[in-house]
Amino acid sequence: MITKEQVAADYQTIQDEICKALEECDGQAHFEEELWDREGGGGGRTRIIQNGNVIERGGVNFSAVHGHLPAAMKKALNVDQDEFFATGVSIVIHPNHPLVPIIHMNIRYFEMPGSEVRWFGGGIDLTPHYIVEEDAQFFHQSLKSVCDQYHPDFYAKFKTWADDYFFIKHRNETRGIGGIFYDRLTATEELSWEQVFEFSTAVGRTFAPAYVELMNRNRSKPFTKAQQLWRYQRRSRYVEFNLVYDAGTKFGLETGGRIESILMSLPPTAKWVYNYQPEPGSEEEKTLSLLKKGINWIR
Repeated sequence: MITKEQVAADYQTIQDEICKALEECDGQAHFEEELWDREGGGGGRTRIIQNGNVIERGGVNFSAVHGHLPAAMKKALNVDQDEFFATGVSIVIHPNHPLVPIIHMNIRYFEMPGSEVRWFGGGIDLTPHYIVEEDAQFFHQSLKSVCDQYHPDFYAKFKTWADDYFFIKHRNETRGIGGIFYDRLTATEELSWEQVFEFSTAVGRTFAPAYVELMNRNRSKPFTKAQQLWRYQRRSRYVEFNLVYDAGTKFGLETGGRIESILMSLPPTAKWVYNYQPEPGSEEEKTLSLLKKGINWIR
């Protein structure tokens, strides 16, 4: 039987692996680590990287917390008891180059000790400033390859879930090109508990090779001041989603999480341009036209 201690230990290893890969790829910046304790129980390792060759700011955070759920969270999770344990790795990277995309990943485990309630959740999604269809195809194929190892329906199901989840309703547009998203994944007749856990760690280990490839594809391309401004505008959409809709942000704030670690997902700089209209036929217009649900990126 997989224990919560084993899940937390493997997640810490994945955090270490990803930090090492990002430092090597960036070639300049290094992670700074801060250990913290949660007043209600547990704690974590916050790791921040900034002012690098490619990465302007990013976080690769691990946490393992326990305690009692507030009433609002019990209602949201539809559970009766209030004692919980949750562990996970959460990542957001904001590059300094408009042709290198923003990326987010989260893998997490939740249980209520002494009950049957336990599940895995997570996902990985890409938010390009400019959508490059070859990059989108590579990214989605990487995720499909992992999903297909565990269930033939996982990719299609979890891609649709990501399209629906990472959707900015008040803008009627997706945050980016999506990826996969899943929640409350547990053992079934088809998948053992051990296989569900292996899937969670496999998703975690997809992050580094996929993002390193995208960084290296685009990091040396020239860009203009106008493209840099567009990067700031695209970041503002990212901020809007995280502060208005993101369930992980809400969970962290509702359960007394560490504010600096929760809000590390926000970029250092963003801009809101009033009533922006892209030039007809521009790359900016193309990107906006592709911020839709249901696009099949794997041709």
